[in-house]
Amino acid sequence: MSGPIPASAGGELPRYDLPADAAYSLRPIGVVRSAWKMRPEAPRQGTIDPDAMACIVLRPGLQNALKDLAGFDRLWVLAWFHWTRGWNQQLVPPRDRVKRGVFATRSPDRPNPLGLSCVAIVRIHGCRIWVRGHDLLDGTPVLDLKPYISDYDAFPGAARGWLDGLTAPGPDHRLPEPPSARRAPRG
Repeated sequence: MSGPIPASAGGELPRYDLPADAAYSLRPIGVVRSAWKMRPEAPRQGTIDPDAMACIVLRPGLQNALKDLAGFDRLWVLAWFHWTRGWNQQLVPPRDRVKRGVFATRSPDRPNPLGLSCVAIVRIHGCRIWVRGHDLLDGTPVLDLKPYISDYDAFPGAARGWLDGLTAPGPDHRLPEPPSARRAPRG
């Protein structure tokens, strides 16, 4: 059924009503094996280095869950950002100089440090999937895999929010400025 979300009795807005101590546990289905050990080594997004290779190694016994995946070109990888050590509600993204709400960014530092990467499938053998075009660190726990389906997953004309106002590709304020960009000292 489609249409507006029904208002509760009295016309109230929908509200958050989960218990304050609600928590859920997840069990990784696999682990990423990649050349990148630390966050500064990895690209901000997988598309920045489309040739970067990694191997996703599934837990033993899950090889049958990969049946029919070989017919897809791309794969969504849902992962746990295991190097995250806390988060802030607002932060300055790498290509910007303005604080943004964390949910309007792709920062790995989030209330639940979940990562979503769309990677190209190179090869599948047993419990291993070789992929390229990733941004995942070695040892990253993989929580789930889903095939990328362009009919449902691609929205080329979607608005990009505050990113539409940035110059492409935009500077990364976290990196040191090149000498040519620095001003000569006054004096």
